[in-house]
Amino acid sequence: MKKPNKGFTLIELLVAMTIMAMLLAIAIFSYQGARKSARDGRRKADLEQIRSALEMCRTDTDSYPLSIYDNISCGVPAQLYLSGTPTDPATEDDYYYSGTNNTYTLCAYLEAGGDGSCGVANCGSGRTCNYQTKNP
Repeated sequence: MKKPNKGFTLIELLVAMTIMAMLLAIAIFSYQGARKSARDGRRKADLEQIRSALEMCRTDTDSYPLSIYDNISCGVPAQLYLSGTPTDPATEDDYYYSGTNNTYTLCAYLEAGGDGSCGVANCGSGRTCNYQTKNP
């Protein structure tokens, strides 16, 4: 009587490894998409935080600051509304800001795609801005 073999054939091992590789590829792809969405969420939250500080400045002094880099402060004597202006989570570049006494535009680059409404050519690291927030 012949003993049964207690191992896997080469074909069975190849099939199992192929299935595992496909599942791993799907998981990595999903993980990268989740990371992009998380960074985009952070960018939107950062712009909202900056917008809120700008609106508080406007309420107190009747004008927007001309620059937001490093800090947002307004008035004489200067009152600090936001210390350490947030930067892009992926590149650490500053967000695009253009402001006058009566209006401002904040722009960022969203990896998962924005609404394309900004129209600003440079959002840092050679990327075109595709998401914006303006004064109401």
